[in-house]
Amino acid sequence: MKTITVDKPEATMQLGQAIAPYLKPEDLILLDGDLGAGKTTFTKGLAAGLGIKRNVKSPTFTIIREYQDGRLPLYHMDAYRLDDGSGDELGLDEYFNGDGVNVVEWSKFVANELPDNYLRIIFKRNDDQGDHSRTLTFEPHGAHFEAILKESIDNNGK
Repeated sequence: MKTITVDKPEATMQLGQAIAPYLKPEDLILLDGDLGAGKTTFTKGLAAGLGIKRNVKSPTFTIIREYQDGRLPLYHMDAYRLDDGSGDELGLDEYFNGDGVNVVEWSKFVANELPDNYLRIIFKRNDDQGDHSRTLTFEPHGAHFEAILKESIDNNGK
């Protein structure tokens, strides 16, 4: 586990960009935490790191946005509106076992659909401390994600 505090959106995007080169098909990143804390901003950085040129938008109302024009496809999902556990109806297994990188915001709403290995990042707004910083806690589940965290964040002095 690793915790990083960032003080601007560009720093959040840089963390996403740092992780992107180490990702492979079927990788799963879970983004959980406060509303407006930077989950989609992180995903924008991840997309840029994958070579995706399209503007990344929150999938809040569409549930899943697909970006096919990078080194790997990116499947950006927002499970917030799936509070009835209807994640199985979306065919998440096909995405999780597919050809791209999967990013799921609000993963607690699809917890029963998740594989054992993933990188979970918890976003916390620090507004109560009188600033606009964010604290990101990285929780790797599985050796692959431990290695990604070590290579992308730890070895780059973050």
